[in-house]
Amino acid sequence: MAFREFIARHRIASAVAGPAVLGVAAVVASSWALTSTPQTRDTQLTTSVTECHDMVTISVAGRGDTPVAGTTKLLVGANGEELPAALSGDHSSEWVDPVVNAPAGAVDPGSYAAVYIAYPANMASYEDAVNTGVANTEQVMQEITRACPDTKFSIVGYSEGADVVRRVAMQIGHQEADKDGGYGIVDPGDVVGVVILADAGRSAGEGPFPGAKDPFGNPDGFDQQYQNGTKPAPGSGAVPGTRGDFGALNGKIASFCSEGDLTCAAPENISLLQLVANVGRQLNVDALEREGLTPATGQDVAVVLGQIALAAFADIQSQPNWMQSDETFLQVLLKVSDPAYKPGAPKAPAKADSISTNQMSPLAYLPQKVLNEIIGLIVTNQNTIPVVMSDPYQLTLGPNHTGHHFDYWRDASAADGKPLTSAEYAAAWLTHLAKQAQAGQPVDTTAKPQAADLDAVYKAVAVTSAAPTTEPTKTPSTSTSTSTSTSTSPSASATTTPAAPAKTDVSSTTTTPAPTTSAPPSETASTTTPPAPTSVAAPVETTKPTTTPTETTKPTTTTESAVVTTTTGAPLAAGTGG
Repeated sequence: MAFREFIARHRIASAVAGPAVLGVAAVVASSWALTSTPQTRDTQLTTSVTECHDMVTISVAGRGDTPVAGTTKLLVGANGEELPAALSGDHSSEWVDPVVNAPAGAVDPGSYAAVYIAYPANMASYEDAVNTGVANTEQVMQEITRACPDTKFSIVGYSEGADVVRRVAMQIGHQEADKDGGYGIVDPGDVVGVVILADAGRSAGEGPFPGAKDPFGNPDGFDQQYQNGTKPAPGSGAVPGTRGDFGALNGKIASFCSEGDLTCAAPENISLLQLVANVGRQLNVDALEREGLTPATGQDVAVVLGQIALAAFADIQSQPNWMQSDETFLQVLLKVSDPAYKPGAPKAPAKADSISTNQMSPLAYLPQKVLNEIIGLIVTNQNTIPVVMSDPYQLTLGPNHTGHHFDYWRDASAADGKPLTSAEYAAAWLTHLAKQAQAGQPVDTTAKPQAADLDAVYKAVAVTSAAPTTEPTKTPSTSTSTSTSTSTSPSASATTTPAAPAKTDVSSTTTTPAPTTSAPPSETASTTTPPAPTSVAAPVETTKPTTTPTETTKPTTTTESAVVTTTTGAPLAAGTGG
């Protein structure tokens, strides 16, 4: 074997950090991995996409918080086929409901609807789950557009769903029209707003409204200020391979990130932890968390690590002058461990009967390469030890949902120039967009929010956990379908039941909750529903929980456009996300 080939294949000096780094991945626990008790309902198909609305919010919730085929009423296509989505009300999310249901009470019945995307939302393979979520989201949007070409869209995602929404928004925004002016997914002009809560693809230094005229203050077309400062959350997202701008959707994006939430605010120079996260995206973390390191889970870990190691050496092999380069082995591992990595064609070394001077030359770079490895390991991990010492899992996903991954529903600070929580601001923006869609108006870049927008937001939050009562609602039908549908209140759900948007089917029956003081979820959630609940506990990770709701009172919130006092339960202990 030629000496150059031996060096290219083994890179012994350059692999100093490799095995130790890869071994860390065996104990990976994803920062965005949460659990929730899935809802169970009678299997039944419900609303058709042919029941058109002025605006539809596509909602993508997090781990364990999505509709499930066979237990949730699912949306159907124009031909009656089952689609991977459920109308809000047929599925409920403790976290996302207050945002996506807010516009329903501010526009005419039938003008607005919110649907939840069904996707695995698990950690059996994070990357596979997210890719399925992207495909399902795009499919549902395409079906709605084909049936209702005048419908406008907003898209909302939280936690694991935030990663789905970022990727969908980037793909929509970077589409190119075909020769007939059509688009593969939907026309970017039909997407009026995108909300990403806990954005794992966020870039360092990025403000909440990327691409907007005021990236730290507000999205284009909505002059309500989110905050009066310009300081971004430190760090960047935990999934760097999904970073980038949103093309035609720039200025229509609200990307919220809480300081301390390592899914979107991971410090720079933690390359070892980034490597662990990349490995975790390809592991069955659900099984690893549930079973520990067993022969089955150990084999899964070994297979993933082996694939990454082989890809690293293959990548080095494809670079004849790698020893002369400044790239370290750790950088190679980070590159090839990204699930989106696509290897180039390797370049086979030239064969020779004897070792030439040129083939011996890599030895001359060996001392410098070793030094680069040591320096690179230290420099790119300056913040690794501080992050580890801060207990990153607890920092992000603290007990009783005290971690920063849940700040978006409690991060208002009027004294610091932030009068609304991130969720409240998003709800007010969506309400504004829904009103414009109902009026048939394009996004008005000079529009100012009205007091009614914020009133609708707080009303939606207040009624989200209200006791349901059933009343017939008569609304004009805009559907081409002759079927009838009935919306039923959840009878075995452990999540908050929102006010279901009115359906346009003339014979439909909807649930109209009576406003009441909502209660924050406790650590456990009941699997049974009393006849007339007045508070609902959030789903958590226990299998046989009990409900112990307690009440909290939301402080008075003052904005430039409205002063609203409300009593509502902030969802501080719901069990969704991912």
